[in-house]
Amino acid sequence: MTQTTYPTAFVPLKLADRSIAFQMLAVLIGTAFLAVSSWIEVPMFPVPVTMQTFAVTMVGALYGWRLGGLTVLAWLGEAMIGMPVLSGGGFGFIHFVGPTAGYLAAFPVVAAAVGFLAERGLTRNPFASAAIMLFGNVLCLVLGASWLAHLFGLETAWASGVAPFLLGAVLKSGLAAAAIELLRRSGIMVRLS
Repeated sequence: MTQTTYPTAFVPLKLADRSIAFQMLAVLIGTAFLAVSSWIEVPMFPVPVTMQTFAVTMVGALYGWRLGGLTVLAWLGEAMIGMPVLSGGGFGFIHFVGPTAGYLAAFPVVAAAVGFLAERGLTRNPFASAAIMLFGNVLCLVLGASWLAHLFGLETAWASGVAPFLLGAVLKSGLAAAAIELLRRSGIMVRLS
């Protein structure tokens, strides 16, 4: 039986190798990063434009699939118990059944998918990294729009939940790839590991 080998992974924080206490601290820092990114928004209806997908893809790429997905779930848990960590300082169960529910449900999937690909070395190159980040953004749009289509129909889901966000998805993907490349070149992540 042959074993598949992947290129050297680029999960800069290498959190899987850290103590549980360090990982818990990373989750807290990650949820704070996600909250701050959520508060950066352009109001639109029914779904605002935020920096959430930027943060979700970054957390996945930097933390890896397990801890990245867990961090996003912890952030969503904070919102459910009443912490104002969502877009516009939102919180509460209502966000998990309204128009944004599909996007919120997509976030841990996106973080895990991007983290999984990062663990296979696909964020080591800035162009490949941008493609992986764009994949994460598009995955989020597809999953989120699926819920909107269920609520309002396919045409409304496209017009309100996908089309207005495509340019932002490209820009946020490029920004995330650039941020990862800067971290890689700076050596900061090497010193932390």
